Amino acid sequence: MRRLLLTAPLAAAALLLTACGTTEPAADDSKESAGAITLTDASGAKVELDGPAEKVVGTEWNAVEHLISLGVDPVGVADVKGYRTWDTAVPLKNEPKDIGTRGEPSMDTIASLKPDLIVATTDLQPGAVKQLREVAPVLEIKSADASDPIGQMLENLDLIAEATGTTERAATLKKDFDATLAEGGQALADAGLDGAEIAFADGYVTSNQVSVRPYTSGSLIGAVNERLGLKNAWKTKGDEAYGLAATDVEGLSDLGKVQFAYIGNDKDPSSDPFGKELADNSVWKSLPFVKSGDVHRLPDGVWMFGGTGSMEAYADSVVEALTKK
Repeated sequence: MRRLLLTAPLAAAALLLTACGTTEPAADDSKESAGAITLTDASGAKVELDGPAEKVVGTEWNAVEHLISLGVDPVGVADVKGYRTWDTAVPLKNEPKDIGTRGEPSMDTIASLKPDLIVATTDLQPGAVKQLREVAPVLEIKSADASDPIGQMLENLDLIAEATGTTERAATLKKDFDATLAEGGQALADAGLDGAEIAFADGYVTSNQVSVRPYTSGSLIGAVNERLGLKNAWKTKGDEAYGLAATDVEGLSDLGKVQFAYIGNDKDPSSDPFGKELADNSVWKSLPFVKSGDVHRLPDGVWMFGGTGSMEAYADSVVEALTKK
């Protein structure tokens, strides 16, 4: 899963490897009054804007997804091809300029766009953020917080909405998100699955070695599962930001009889070891959830570190997968 692990989450991936319903964009009249705006971002920096930002650059995909959901088409996006591959739940509506990688955006390219605002995450190196602030106002959002993953996602959405004059749209997105999770939870309860144990993971292959990343209850996906009434089956502890852990196929033996779900991507051949490389693996085939047929590959295009749109799409897909029998 090379593209997935490039920089989102950059800090968590580095730590672990060394030891995702579509939302319609708002109409133009959703923009609120055009007065000056002063905000304090996640880094504690004061961000001053002459009015709601319209020409906005996003250096990370969760920021880009928030912008699109709020009805703001970003003029610059890091790794446009990667976004279009991994986040089709909230697709790009325009043709933004590719500003480089998420970890190393091109300062010259961003400067050429003359943006009103650059939205970055706290995963971006401080030196890069300092350079960006010389180009345009930079709004840093906290990349993730395992102590309250959904709360952090919504806080980021609200901060971007304030900067772009789309707070009414943000309120609608949050209402729709709550409604989707409530409906999904009811559907699972009606199917007798309230409290069912689920283990969500992603996997990837490097030098013929399969690695597995458990999404613990501190992950955004894990938090959504719990809001749906499911119980996280992972016993391992995740990192403090993204709630991610690291294991291998042998580590899956501790799960027992659970529902196992994952997201791969047909455009990345290394992203589905559960359906490919492990298909004939004796340990994998001996796992209770494999024997019972409770392995669910969910649809491509849901960004596991995204916003309300990706999480609604994830909720819909996992509910459908678990209740289809």
